[in-house]
Amino acid sequence: MIENLALGAMLFGTVQDEHRSFEILDRFVDAGGVWIDTANCYAFWADPTGFGGQSEELLGRWMASRPGVRDRVRISTKVGCEPTEAGRFPETAEGLSAGAVKSGIEDSLRRLGTDHVELYWAHMPDPATPLEETVAAFGDLVSAGTVERLGCSNYPVWQVELARQLAREHGGAGFTAVQQRHTYLRPRPAIRPGEGHRFAAVTDEVLHYLEHHPDMELWAYTPLLSGGYTRADKPLPQEYDHPGTVRRLAVLDEIAAETGTNRNRVVLAWLTGGHPAATPIVGVSSVEQLDEAIAGVALELTADQRWRLDSAV
Repeated sequence: MIENLALGAMLFGTVQDEHRSFEILDRFVDAGGVWIDTANCYAFWADPTGFGGQSEELLGRWMASRPGVRDRVRISTKVGCEPTEAGRFPETAEGLSAGAVKSGIEDSLRRLGTDHVELYWAHMPDPATPLEETVAAFGDLVSAGTVERLGCSNYPVWQVELARQLAREHGGAGFTAVQQRHTYLRPRPAIRPGEGHRFAAVTDEVLHYLEHHPDMELWAYTPLLSGGYTRADKPLPQEYDHPGTVRRLAVLDEIAAETGTNRNRVVLAWLTGGHPAATPIVGVSSVEQLDEAIAGVALELTADQRWRLDSAV
């Protein structure tokens, strides 16, 4: 069973057609994969309607056509970013009011064709809704049995901690995972990652918080920078264009040569074997890419290799 890798289904049903998506999903499960990550808003920007839901719908069709597969996978989905008006994001994002959270899970479960999900995320902070309201709404879902665990994505650390305190004070379930943009290379300070979420990047503050709260998991999205590590046609995002990248890439290449692998596999091994360990979410467009990701999370780095990777500045 592969529990330290999540298959990102963001583009399934839009950019990725159904036949290829099913092929990848089948291979993932056959290889022992467990976690599939999606969101109710995926992928509104890639669909002519301007609204999301296509990824969840495709996953629902796949599970319905594969008897017994629902018992073999764990579904991770999110609420908060679906636009309420086509073409107007983020200004019309649904947010995280009690009503939005309730209708969000109901719609997600209907599209997925299931009665529960294993992990439900607040996709991004909602400054228009009191945090107490959001925390209570998420806690109610756990109490009702429609959600097993809770997580938050793109949140500042102070708000993560405050939300957890509120949940404890009211005797409800709280967040036990954060999902942030995280990879081996480091962006320039004060530069937001490509997705534009203000608090998306994993910082030293995030890592410090997780180190001192072992009940919290770290999920890493965009871990391979959309092919930027290995593909000439996929240049690294501009926020990684600085001298520190040159040194880290050089060490990455050294370790790849020593292990007989490549940059992608070493990055995934570095993430999953770190302290704290991360669960990378990989979006792939072929079975071959999926197989490489599976090999990456299975790769074990030596203590010396990890030290050299960590020390490169």
